[in-house]
Amino acid sequence: MGKININLIMFIFSMLLTIWAANAKGNTLKKEESFLQKPCQEKYREKVAKLHFYVQDELRGPDATVWEVARSKITSDSATSFGLVRVMDDLITSDPAPNSKKLGRAQGLITFSDLKESALNMNINFYFTGGKYRGSTLCVLGRNPISNKIRELPVVGGTSTFRMARGYSITNTYSYNTSTDHGVLEYSIFVVYLEKKPCFEAAINDE
Repeated sequence: MGKININLIMFIFSMLLTIWAANAKGNTLKKEESFLQKPCQEKYREKVAKLHFYVQDELRGPDATVWEVARSKITSDSATSFGLVRVMDDLITSDPAPNSKKLGRAQGLITFSDLKESALNMNINFYFTGGKYRGSTLCVLGRNPISNKIRELPVVGGTSTFRMARGYSITNTYSYNTSTDHGVLEYSIFVVYLEKKPCFEAAINDE
C-alpha cells in the first residue's frame, strides 16, 4: 500500500511539473509574439547606434584567448592556412590598452577559408558585460580579408537591446606585437535596432 502511494505521489508530482513547464513556455511564447505584433503599449522605433571598442587578441602563452581546434590535411602546406579553425574568447576593452575598461567578450569561430588569399570566415558574438549595453549581444558573420588594412563585416543580429539588429562593422588591426603574439583589433560598429517607445508617443506619431 505504501509503495502504491509513493508511486501515485510521484506520478502526480511529475504531472504538475509538466503542466507548470507548459504554462511557463506558453507565457514566454506569448511575450515574444507580442514583441512582433507591436501593440500600442509596446510599439517600437528604429534607432541607429555607433559602438567603438577594441578587442584584445592573445594568440599564445598561458593567458591565450585564441585556440586551434581543427585543421585540414593541406593546412600545413597551404600559403593561406586553408582549413585551420580557431575558437576565440577575447576581451573587449574601451581603449587599446589591455588594462583599460572591460566591456565584454568577443566569442566565436575563425575559419581560414580562402585557398588563394589571406581571408577568414568569422562568426563572432560580441557579448557586452559592462556599460550601456550590458547583457546584450551583437552577431557579426562574414568574410574578413585580413591582408586589407580596413575590413567590413555585416552585423546579422543581436539579443536584448539589439533584438532584430542589422548593420555593419569596420575593423582594422590597431597593433600587433610579434614577440608576444598579442594583437589589438579596433572595431567601429554601426547598427540599427528596435527601441521601445511610450504608448502616447506612438499614438501621436501615428496620426
